[in-house]
Formats: sequence, C-alpha cells, structure tokens
Amino acid sequence: MDVKIIRSSKRKKTISAREVEDVIRLYLPVGLSRKEEFNYVQWAKKRFESLRRKKELKAENADEVLEQRARELNKRYFGSELSWTQICYTTEQNARTFGTCSTGGKTIRISDRLRKMPKFVHDYVVVHELAHLKVPGHGPEFWKLVNKYPKTERARGYLMAIGMSD
Repeated sequence: MDVKIIRSSKRKKTISAREVEDVIRLYLPVGLSRKEEFNYVQWAKKRFESLRRKKELKAENADEVLEQRARELNKRYFGSELSWTQICYTTEQNARTFGTCSTGGKTIRISDRLRKMPKFVHDYVVVHELAHLKVPGHGPEFWKLVNKYPKTERARGYLMAIGMSD
C-alpha cells in the first residue's frame, strides 16, 4: 500500500492517517526526523493492514467458523467438557504468538495468520489454547492433554521451521 506523507507546520505533536483511494495519507508535523517518519509509516501500514484483515474476517464470518471448529475439537479431544465465553480471531498479536487463553475470563484469541497455514497447524493451536482452559501452565499435565491431538509434534515442528514457536 502506498503512503503519501503530508507535513504541516501547524501540527506540533499530532499524527494522523487515513486511507483515500488505496493510498494512506499520513499527516505529520514538519520537525520529525527521517527515522521518526519511517516509524510512523510502518505504524500506518500495519494499522491499515490490520483494518483490512478485520474487514475480511467479518465478511467471511470467520469467528463463527472458528467457534464451530473449536466445538468439534472440544468434542473429539476433550469429551465436550470444556467451555469458554468467547473464541475469536485477532489481527493484533505479535509475530511469535498464535493464540492466547485468558483462563479467568475463559476467552481465547487466535491469530488470523493461522488461516493461511495448514489445517493441522491451525487445529493444533486451537487444541493448545483449549487445553489451557483445563490446565493454565505448560507442565506435564498440560502436554498430556495437548498430545491427544495426533499431529502435535508435526504442527510444533512446522511452527519452529517458520521461525516461530508456540
């Protein structure tokens, strides 16, 4: 996505950005260094890419599909004994995180990047996060649950091979 930088002497501290005809217009104060400008360009690109992915997730009803898949995996590997208040995709996780589980609120967030990965990797991450609903840490009891998923080692190997870990 192209970025057009618009500097203004009237701007002292505020930074803003908006998309106009597939071009990000980034409004910056005049006095910013090239390094600061570069950082804001990266910020704007990331922000608008995230917005685009969120729209895509909504248009494809992805959270509902994820919910259904989690129910199937819960039934197969946990005997339908787990419950959660929400499971959804997120576009805001860091490069090394594919899922998070808040055991207190029973909410699970899955990185939307998994949608482009093989199904067995996606399912592994969902099983991994579901297991946290029963065992919060990564101890032996946790891995005993996760290893019920037959492609655990293969999926972990895949994630390690692409330079990211669970």
